[in-house]
Amino acid sequence: MNTEGSSLLDRATRMAVDGHAIQVRKDDNSPYIVHPVMVAILLAQHGFSETVIAAGLTHDLVEDTEYTIDQIREELGDEVATIVASVTNQEGLTWEDKKRAYVETVRIGSEDAKAVATADKIHNAESLIRAHDRLGTDLWKLFNAGREKKLWFEDIMLAMLKETWQHPLVDEYEALVQKMNALT
Repeated sequence: MNTEGSSLLDRATRMAVDGHAIQVRKDDNSPYIVHPVMVAILLAQHGFSETVIAAGLTHDLVEDTEYTIDQIREELGDEVATIVASVTNQEGLTWEDKKRAYVETVRIGSEDAKAVATADKIHNAESLIRAHDRLGTDLWKLFNAGREKKLWFEDIMLAMLKETWQHPLVDEYEALVQKMNALT
């Protein structure tokens, strides 16, 4: 990727578009790139720095593509790479252990990492609620863990954020978690 002279956000956007080029969201088959773009927009709306917005754009690259943390560090710098590493699930664990480890990594992460994680959860929750409107209870079949474990994860994530970070994003996430918990 020849990005010499381009801005941080330009480089991050190019990486995200490249990495997610053929991926689709499982709830509606929309282009996956919409998700990191929406995360970045939410972060920008809340006044976060270009570094945090770049991390929002690239937050799923290590988990869902061939990109590595080292490539993100090389292209986007240490700060972006550190944030992305903080919001990347650890491989090789059971689903539940992976989610517990994620919560703990975000807990000890920076406020910037908490911002990216929360914006990610907000957009995922909004997508889930819209999908439930279309699919009803069939929605839960899209999740390997099922409804109960999915909601368990959202509840422990929210509890951790409320303990460790005071920000309007947490309030927004809390309202969405309440809506998700009301879905059948």
